[in-house]
Amino acid sequence: MLNAWGLVMLKQLTVNNVGLVQHVDLSLTNGLTVLTGESGAGKSLLLAALGLVLGDRAQSAVLRDGADRAEVCAEFDLSRHPQLRAELRSLDLDDEDRCFIRRIVHREGRSRAFINDSPTTQAALQRFARALVEIHGQQESYRLSQREVQRDLLDDFGCKAADREAAREAYRRWRTAQSKLDALREQAQTQVDRRDLLAYQLEELDALELESNEFPQLETRFRRAAQAQELADAVDRAIAMLDEDPLSTAHAALRGARDDAPSLKAALDCLSGAQDLVEDARRELNSYRQELDVDPAQTAALETRLGQLHEIARKHRVAPEQLETHVESLREALEAIGSLSSNADATEAEATTARAAFEQAAKALRKQRKAAAKRFCAAVSEHIRQLGIADGTLTVRWFDHEGEHGYDGVEFLIVTNPGAEPAPLKQVASGGEQARISLAIAIVAAANTALPCLILDEADVGVGGITADTVGRLLRQLADHCQVLCITHAPQVAVLGHQHLRVFKDDQGTQLTPLLADTRREEIARMLAGAAVTQESRAYADSLLDAASGT
Repeated sequence: MLNAWGLVMLKQLTVNNVGLVQHVDLSLTNGLTVLTGESGAGKSLLLAALGLVLGDRAQSAVLRDGADRAEVCAEFDLSRHPQLRAELRSLDLDDEDRCFIRRIVHREGRSRAFINDSPTTQAALQRFARALVEIHGQQESYRLSQREVQRDLLDDFGCKAADREAAREAYRRWRTAQSKLDALREQAQTQVDRRDLLAYQLEELDALELESNEFPQLETRFRRAAQAQELADAVDRAIAMLDEDPLSTAHAALRGARDDAPSLKAALDCLSGAQDLVEDARRELNSYRQELDVDPAQTAALETRLGQLHEIARKHRVAPEQLETHVESLREALEAIGSLSSNADATEAEATTARAAFEQAAKALRKQRKAAAKRFCAAVSEHIRQLGIADGTLTVRWFDHEGEHGYDGVEFLIVTNPGAEPAPLKQVASGGEQARISLAIAIVAAANTALPCLILDEADVGVGGITADTVGRLLRQLADHCQVLCITHAPQVAVLGHQHLRVFKDDQGTQLTPLLADTRREEIARMLAGAAVTQESRAYADSLLDAASGT
């Protein structure tokens, strides 16, 4: 009974016109799937085809002779991977729990890629698909070579989830506050010259002691003063004409008439009212005439003041009547710049508090991570040695790398020979050793880390007997946690597969077929004895299969 809980399951792989493959339609199950076949049958072509749907560079050389185009399709089950499903939804590519990737390569070298039938770029396909499958083997080791993945494996293995989340949240709060502080400081720095200019302009304007609505009032008074004599003459003439008072003469002439005719009475009333209005006008004109007696010195002062206002308005590039509003806008701008400093002080305090919280969380995480690394490396090293690399040891190189994960950067280093300096996996191990070391790391990580679909290319190269059996049993153990596909030449590994697929060549090219019962027995016997299958090899195959069935 499988209890696999890997993040991703590869359900179907269809390959058309890739290398020697004319058409292969591969249905996969969960657990451990083994692929076997004679050397040169085309097992590696299946990996090359899978590489295309993972975003590898497409070249026309991958095409089958005579074909105009090659096509590879892969269907993945994402029901256990909510993050990838969410990413597909964000791109409007969601297809419930399914992800279907298709890659087409044309003879002229042009290629096209599709995710759930929607076109995508090779770069976007690479970013997305590398979370679906992890390949370890002769030439490939995508995901495990990434330092971030290595650190995550350590954290999954031995760091508390709550402490990891605390470090992430504290880092984000600190970076948000720090970014805000940096922006305020930069803004304040760029406003230094502006602040000095505003202060100078306000000092200059305040020295004028502008009064409310002063300019229009001054302008009215000056205009009146400038034409005072002309106005005075006009007023004098008007008063003289009013002084002749023809209305009084007319009123006196009619007042003695003895006739109570309504129209006469109305005329007298109108003349009486008109006399009152004329008298009111005479009083107003006399009052206004007195205002026209302007002191020349006062006029000169008005002219000087207006000249000052015009000059400073021109300097500030505003209309003179807008000076009062301009002063207020300058004052507000200066106050806003002043508030930047107080805002920066508050934000700096916030950033300091957040930084302290992050440092505390990062230190707690570092302590757990260091302790976890010792246990993790010891466990992986033990498995490496069990897998036939007698002097294999995993160590961790630490370096400063501040971020959501705390202070630490992590890199896995390997030693495979006595006295050798630790070095990254790809630099110190052969292809088969890389696959076995990757297997050892995956086995230790699997209990705590949700893994994608794992593909191991001939992890058993160069080993046999007990070591090959160990490889198979570890793969079987790993398959309890995630889907595992293994290309193998070792019968001890092949018998432990939950699904067994045989790769072979015929007149049509590379073919693939699932094996059951007798056909599987024959394939195991072939792997044991080579081309000359005997009853003894069949009997040995039966014993291996019987032993595996109890696993």
